[in-house]
Amino acid sequence: MNSKRKRYKTCIVLLAAVLAFGSALPAFAAESGGTNPPSGTTATISTGTAPEIGKVALNANSYFELKNVVMMPEQGNKTVTFTVGVHNGGTTDLQFIDYWPQLRTKTGNQISVRVLPQDKDKNRIPAKSSQDISFYVTVNESTDLKDLIFEVIKWDFSMPEAGFKRKIGEVSVPDNYSVVTPAGKAHTIQMASNPVKASIKKVLISKNEKNYTPTIVLNLENVGSKSVAVPGYQYLLRTSEGYMYPLDAKGVKDLTLNPQTNKDIDLTGSVPLSVSREGWQLVIVQDAQDLKRNLPIAFFALPAVSDKDGVDTGKAFSFTIKSGTYSTKLNTVQRLPWQDEDILTAGFTLSNKGPEALPIPDLTGYFKLDDNVKVEAKLVRTDNVIGLAPNAEAQFQLIGKIPYASQFGKVKFVLQEKTGSSGGDGKTDQQTAASDLLEFVHRSEMMNIPYNNFGETYKANNVGRSVSYKVRSVTTYPGETADTFTALLEVGNLETRVSDISKLVGYFKTAQGRYYPATISEIKSKVNPDGKALFLLSTHISRGFPTSGMNVIIGEAVTEGKLTEADKKPDAYVNAVAYWLPQENFTLKNDFKNLDLVPYQLSLSNIRTSIDNEGAKLKFNYELIKDLMITTNMDGRKLIVELDDDDQKIRFNGEFNFKDFDGEMSDKQGAANGQLDPKEKFIVGKHKDLEIKARDGDLRFKISHVKKFKLNIYDSFQGQKKLIATREVNWFEPTE
Repeated sequence: MNSKRKRYKTCIVLLAAVLAFGSALPAFAAESGGTNPPSGTTATISTGTAPEIGKVALNANSYFELKNVVMMPEQGNKTVTFTVGVHNGGTTDLQFIDYWPQLRTKTGNQISVRVLPQDKDKNRIPAKSSQDISFYVTVNESTDLKDLIFEVIKWDFSMPEAGFKRKIGEVSVPDNYSVVTPAGKAHTIQMASNPVKASIKKVLISKNEKNYTPTIVLNLENVGSKSVAVPGYQYLLRTSEGYMYPLDAKGVKDLTLNPQTNKDIDLTGSVPLSVSREGWQLVIVQDAQDLKRNLPIAFFALPAVSDKDGVDTGKAFSFTIKSGTYSTKLNTVQRLPWQDEDILTAGFTLSNKGPEALPIPDLTGYFKLDDNVKVEAKLVRTDNVIGLAPNAEAQFQLIGKIPYASQFGKVKFVLQEKTGSSGGDGKTDQQTAASDLLEFVHRSEMMNIPYNNFGETYKANNVGRSVSYKVRSVTTYPGETADTFTALLEVGNLETRVSDISKLVGYFKTAQGRYYPATISEIKSKVNPDGKALFLLSTHISRGFPTSGMNVIIGEAVTEGKLTEADKKPDAYVNAVAYWLPQENFTLKNDFKNLDLVPYQLSLSNIRTSIDNEGAKLKFNYELIKDLMITTNMDGRKLIVELDDDDQKIRFNGEFNFKDFDGEMSDKQGAANGQLDPKEKFIVGKHKDLEIKARDGDLRFKISHVKKFKLNIYDSFQGQKKLIATREVNWFEPTE
């Protein structure tokens, strides 16, 4: 009898241990339950210092302290993180495995609690010490913090009717609980268990006809005793209506803070003018890649906007030279990535306010950093004009280059007129004599690239070259050693004539501040009025690299002071704008209707198979539609149709080049009629009986049975492919 009781008690102990450790594993938990934990490990997640909301006594000497309760809206739900501070005031070790936090709503709904992976091995709390253990949960989007009740239970094997749990105490979130750090106050973030004080130093705001452009200067001060690497946080601006707008962080690449040092980080974004400016907040989140979610770190109320005195952007100044009087306005000063350097650009407008036409003066200029370092610059004409009629204007850019690690606070742009060649003294054109006309002053923290939010269209109204830009989608093509990341950029021709699209330069920027140069497909044909060109931007990234929070910078390519011609190689770029990239669509279609292959759309029907003496055959009908208003370059893109039998002894595919979709045969293919066969290739239109074959006469003897197979369709780029549709199909039975 005693032996049976002992075995029963042992089983209960093992069951409790499994339950406890099982709850400690990360999972994609919903309010109704969870799923299997993901594989791999995750980076250390930071925690903040949100207020303590209550304590639960374990005994006379020890207690649990509930703190750092933070809620973050996600797509269709909310993520809540919280910390349990375990204080052991006793004389022996405290085993956390004997206890567990539970969470429920005031309406009684139980919510699964998961420990952050970094804390899953924290269990033994030595005597006279404390330990913090952090957790996360997912709740539905209608749940607020004030709806939550935290319970602390102890495993009790004498209470099987209660699930072997005994409630020790509970803590409710107060109605007035707030995790938002007030303006002017600091918030301590634990980065790898090292305290870092975060505070907002100042806020600057400019605007254009469509958006506010806020710049938030965030100061991080390491008040700990060891150096700490700043994680790849994502920064968001939250409005009083609850809208979230991403912010780009400057100078965060490989940023390490040494003890007792601090660093300013400039955060820049774009907010529509239609949104209220009252009650803005800065939100810091960390992408927990293995958990497939963003975890909230800190919230800050923004202080009052700082004065922008001393910044000359948008102000008009006049100068008079021999040819007449001109008005000049500084539009933008930008700092752009360029290989292992940075580009400084100053965009300005030259206007003629007088009654008579004026010639374009011979202008040049330079930059001066912190009134000390001179940076030579070149002038670029971005408008194709030869003179200024009365009340006319033209756009110009001045560009210089500096080492990418250069630090400065103030930049001065000096506009000059060339006063004549130096003759035969051996000086280059860059050293030609010049006289100063105007000086413009700008601040480094306001050298912003205009950002466009998801779905926004940016219009560039250049004389004779007016276009619109919009990012349509992003796609990751997995590979063996690296992934290929791509973005589709739609460029619209806003002119009334057919037009060439300027050659472009692009850089992808990650949330960690790393820049990846983008390879951009070339489009050599002209684009019709109201037509669109579709550019594919691509780069290689590490396998599985998180792409959330990325943006792309696009600018017009420049070579030797002029917009780059088709056969030239760029040496700089101007008129840069940035685009926040949309979330990638990972939805896998389970049918073959209306497959999106921009600028094409594909549907398959009447799918059937056969096996004979020659091998296996797959046949189907299809309809391929093309958007005729889109011009694009399909180099490197293929469509792969694959048959994969359940028995794993029959597997074959057909690869179809996107360049063939229009039905025109290249010279190498050399057919008399110059057209491809729609039974062998995908061709725009509605066609029957495209056939893919696996030539193997012994196939029928290799397989034991044929029941079902999977039909897979892949979008392929440069040899790497992404599955976009799959369906299980019966052998020898026609399938629509």
